Amino acid sequence: MPISRGSFILSTLILLALGLFALAAVVVSNVWLVQRTQDLVTEVQQIRRLRAATVDLRSLLQDAETGQRGYLLTSDEAYLAPFRQAVERLGTQVETFTRAADADPVASRLAPSLVTTAQTKVAELQRTIDMAQAGQVQAAVEEVRTDRGKELMDEARAAFRDIIEEVETRLQSINARQASSADALWWVSVVGGLFVLAVTIAGMATIFVYLRQIAQTRQEIEELNASLEERVRERTSELGRANEEIQRFAYIVTHDLRAPLVNIMGFTSELEQSVATLQGFVDRHDGDENTTDLEAVRLAAREDLPEALGFIRSSTRKMDGLINAILKLSREGRRALKPERIDLKALLAASAAAVQHQVSEADGEIAIDVRVPNLVADKLSLEQIIGNLLDNAVKYRRRGVPLRISIRATSRPGGLVDIAVEDNGRGIDAQDHERVFELFRRSGQQDQAGEGIGLAHVRTLARNLGGDISLNSTFGQGSVFTLSVPAHPRAVARSVAA
Repeated sequence: MPISRGSFILSTLILLALGLFALAAVVVSNVWLVQRTQDLVTEVQQIRRLRAATVDLRSLLQDAETGQRGYLLTSDEAYLAPFRQAVERLGTQVETFTRAADADPVASRLAPSLVTTAQTKVAELQRTIDMAQAGQVQAAVEEVRTDRGKELMDEARAAFRDIIEEVETRLQSINARQASSADALWWVSVVGGLFVLAVTIAGMATIFVYLRQIAQTRQEIEELNASLEERVRERTSELGRANEEIQRFAYIVTHDLRAPLVNIMGFTSELEQSVATLQGFVDRHDGDENTTDLEAVRLAAREDLPEALGFIRSSTRKMDGLINAILKLSREGRRALKPERIDLKALLAASAAAVQHQVSEADGEIAIDVRVPNLVADKLSLEQIIGNLLDNAVKYRRRGVPLRISIRATSRPGGLVDIAVEDNGRGIDAQDHERVFELFRRSGQQDQAGEGIGLAHVRTLARNLGGDISLNSTFGQGSVFTLSVPAHPRAVARSVAA
C-alpha cells in the first residue's frame, strides 16, 4: 500500500520516539545496575576489611597465647617473641577492627565485648608471664589451670566465629545480588539492543519503501513531463498557428472593411456637395411663394440632410478609429520581442518626463521609487505600457484636485518585478475592474476621447512579456495598476521571432 507523506512522517516520528524511549530505558537501567554493582563492590570491600581485621585480631590472640604457653612450659625467652609482637600490634589492630566493625550491624554489636575480652585475655597472659619471670612458675601454671584464660579465649573464639559467619553470610548474599545484577544488566542490554535494532530496521524499511515510492513517483513524473512537454509543444504550435490565423483574419477583415468605409466617406463628401447645391438653390428661391413642397425641400436642405450627414460622418470616423485599433493590435501581435537589459529607473523617468507638462498643468507631481536597478525585457513594450498608464492617470484625473502619481518598482519571489502606477484620480468602480481590460469597453463618465483599446492593448503587451497586469481601485479615490513581468528573458514566453 502506498505511503502518504503524512503517514510517513507520523510513522517515522513514532519509531523515532520508540527508539529514543528504548535507548533511554536501556541507558537508565544500565546506569542503575552499574551503580548497584558499584555499591555491592563497596560493601564487599567493607566486609572483606572486617573479615581480615577479625582474622588478624584472632591470630594475634592465638600468637600471644602460644607464646605464653611455650614460655611457661620451657622458661625459654625465645617463646616470648610472638607474645611481645602480638602485644605491640594489638592496639593498632583493635582500632582497625573497631572501624571495620562499625559498618556491620552484627560486628558493631559484638565488637565492644570482643575487644574487652581480648584485652582481658592479653592481660591474663601478661600476668602469668610476669609471675613466671618472677620465679613463680608453679603459681603461673596454677593460674592457667583455673581455665579462666581458656574461658576468655573460648568467648573470644565464639565472637570471632559469629562475626566471620555473619561476614560469610553477607558475602554469599552479595554474590547472589551481584549475579542477579549481572543477569539483569545482560538481559536489559540484550533486549533493549534488540528492540532498538528492531525499531531501527523498521524505520529503515519505512524510509526505504518511501524513498522507493518517491523514486517511482519521480520516474512517473519525468515520463509525464516528457509527454507533457511534447503535448505543450504541440499545443503551443497549434496556438501559434491559430494566433497567426486570427491575426491574418483581423488584418483581412479590417482591410476589407476599410474599402467600403472609404466608399461611404467618398459618397458622403459627394452628398455634402449635393446638399450644398441644394441649399444654394433654396437660398436663391427663399423669397418665392411658399408651398408645401418648397417648405419640405427647404427643411430637408437646411436641417434634415446636414444632420444625417453629420451622423454618417461621425459614425465613419468612429468606425475608422476602431479599424485602426484592430490593425494596431494585429501588428503588435506579429511583432517579435527583442529582450534587452533595461535601466528601469531611467525608462520610468523618461516616461514620466513625457507627461510632465500635463501633470504640471494640473498642479501635480510624479514620485518615482525604483528598487530594481534593471531587468531584461522588450523595451518598446514596456515603454508603451507605462506610457499608456501615465496617459490614463493624466486623462482621468479629478478636476480641482492636484494630481499625484506614484511609480514604484520592487522585486518579489519567483523572479518577478512589480511596477505599480498609482494615482489619485477618478477611480474605477469595483464591478468594472476586469471590464476595463476588454476591447472597446470603457468605464465611468465618457467625457474623454478614446476607443476603449488602451488597457486591452496594455494587457496584451504584458502577457506578451510573460507577465500580467492587475487593478486595485476605489471609485472617487484613485487607482493602482500593477504590472508584473519576469526579470529575465528566459521567463518570457514570447521572446522568439515571429
